[in-house]
Amino acid sequence: ARIASPVGELTLASDGEALTGLWIAGQKYHSAGLGADALEAELPVFAAAADWLGRYFAGERPEPSELPLSPRGSEFRRSVWRLLEKIPSGQLTTYGEIARALGAGARAVGGAVGHNPISLIVPCHRVVGAGGAPTGYAAGLDIKLKLLALEGVEPERSPQGSGRVLFRV
Repeated sequence: ARIASPVGELTLASDGEALTGLWIAGQKYHSAGLGADALEAELPVFAAAADWLGRYFAGERPEPSELPLSPRGSEFRRSVWRLLEKIPSGQLTTYGEIARALGAGARAVGGAVGHNPISLIVPCHRVVGAGGAPTGYAAGLDIKLKLLALEGVEPERSPQGSGRVLFRV
């Protein structure tokens, strides 16, 4: 399914029951895992996701647990994505904090976060680098900053006048 949004067209995928993908137009790994035989269809899960997204972009704070989600990936990646789902709207964490929680390396966590197949709903945009730098986002840092602003997370300018955007974690 395709849905218009304030951050661009969204493409949604499902196995018929659960949401398996949500990508922002132009995002890295867009539609990863979709076969050439993928068809557009009207499914209840797409209607539920459209409602969730409408509420999110209207400033509400819906929870990922409100939707049936089934992201495809290794057990390690799924463990990272489950932790992402627990980051409350308007709050941030770092790759290092996730790595410590899982007893894993920050680079491995970064790879899993970057390959999150259900953007927005599984909130990988709430993960920042050490020191609060808004590093990496498959849909681009401008989209990440827009999503964080929508959630009320305001950046600070770094000390020493470098002009870098940082977030308090």
